[in-house]
Amino acid sequence: MNIKITSVEKRMANILKVLGSPFRVRLLFTIGHSEACVCHLEAVLKKRQAYISQHLMVLRDADILKTRRDGKYIFYRIADDSIFELLEIAAAIQKISPEMLPKINEPGTQANCACPKCEPENSLEKIE
Repeated sequence: MNIKITSVEKRMANILKVLGSPFRVRLLFTIGHSEACVCHLEAVLKKRQAYISQHLMVLRDADILKTRRDGKYIFYRIADDSIFELLEIAAAIQKISPEMLPKINEPGTQANCACPKCEPENSLEKIE
């Protein structure tokens, strides 16, 4: 029996394959409904820049993340928030209660880094 796989099926399977990495799922929850640069993610996730960047590239290539450049910094954001619905459905299939899911980062949450988003806040901390 010869079953032909369509490009739609391949694209759907690719999203699931990309989400097959626990670290990438953690990255998505960390970026959340906001945006983050690699220095934010390093501060929060306690991983090396190179490791984080490799995973960000895979998520970006799968059109899960979008980017914005501000000088030398690149900010990552979720392309479509419905990705969180997919993750919640996956959790429900595994009988994982919503309280056990990582908290989705909300806008305004700052990490301790020197990017343009944090720089003004960091300078205020130094004055106080």
